[in-house]
Amino acid sequence: MRITRLEIYIVRVDGRHPVIVRVHTDEGVSGLGEAALAYGSGATAAAGMIKDLAEKLVLGRDPFRIEAMWSELYDHSFWAKGGGPIVFAAISAIETALWDIKGKALGVPVYELMGGKCRDDVRLYANGWSFRAVTPTELARAVEKPLKDGYDAIKFYPLASPIRDNPHGVFAHVSRREFDRDFEELAVARAKAVRDAAGPKVDIMVDMSAELTTDAVIRLGKRLAEYDLFFFEEPVDPFDVDALKKVSDKLDVSIAVGERVYTRYGFKRILELHAADILQPDIGNTGGMMETKKIAAMAEAYNMRVAPHLCAGPVATAAALQLDACITNLLIQELYPYRAPAHFAVVDHPPELEVKNGRVAIPTRPGLGVALVEANVKEHLWGTVE
Repeated sequence: MRITRLEIYIVRVDGRHPVIVRVHTDEGVSGLGEAALAYGSGATAAAGMIKDLAEKLVLGRDPFRIEAMWSELYDHSFWAKGGGPIVFAAISAIETALWDIKGKALGVPVYELMGGKCRDDVRLYANGWSFRAVTPTELARAVEKPLKDGYDAIKFYPLASPIRDNPHGVFAHVSRREFDRDFEELAVARAKAVRDAAGPKVDIMVDMSAELTTDAVIRLGKRLAEYDLFFFEEPVDPFDVDALKKVSDKLDVSIAVGERVYTRYGFKRILELHAADILQPDIGNTGGMMETKKIAAMAEAYNMRVAPHLCAGPVATAAALQLDACITNLLIQELYPYRAPAHFAVVDHPPELEVKNGRVAIPTRPGLGVALVEANVKEHLWGTVE
């Protein structure tokens, strides 16, 4: 079996832009992967990097030799060593597609190729439910939706506010680390409103998005800890592991980090310093499925759990669930269940639509368990490599 062609899609829907690659082989088996840069800037760059890597290192190769392919991409792309989200999102997308091919060719779900299932379903936390709420009162009302839908774990952003006139619920984040007393009080009021509305039995996570200086986030974190947080996410710039350690030492709350940390090499010092409690590698940008499993194994050796980050499209969700099935130290899985229907319609079995009472069963179909719906993706084709 040899790789003969790749199709790259940038699915621009409702302000998001998942980057999906479909890898074809000469035996008629194809696989899907996703570069998890579905918001912010970088989708076109990731698509271009997929194209560059495919032309140089992927076409004509045996898709079953996944570890060898990853090593080639890492060693011979040049920019992967010390690289960031663009190169590793591209590698992630290609690597995930290879697992999908292998699972389909062998007639088994990907989790069977990675040690088999540790669980039959996964607990989820809902994200995205708060994106149009600004005031504490609006947040309290917004909480009702995920709770009504059966979620017992939710995450929100006490420092971020949606841009009112934007139809896609885009956030305005803190600029230049500027944070005054009034804004601090608003952030605390938002957290109180969410806790009061959710009640004591719902797990609440807050994402700080690395928006404040170390002293400011420690001060705010001490105040937010009062609301029994499940975890306190990305408190400082991902480049500054020493600051992360300082926050972890100062706060009596579990620290989570990882969506902007890439490969096992990027997580190494976080683990060595015990600078966090929960790791959040994103399969779609940290290096792919096996790389995430290696990061999870490293975390297990340091007595930490993993809560994979997930921000992209349903292909990324399908990949996450396959890996969730076989990670022994899994804590919980992130999910965005409230995006536009067209976001989920690009595949035939979007996992987001199969959630029941805040949990989702691990798909048992071969490979990742999803396929593209041709009529819904053809307009999003960005480029091909053959």
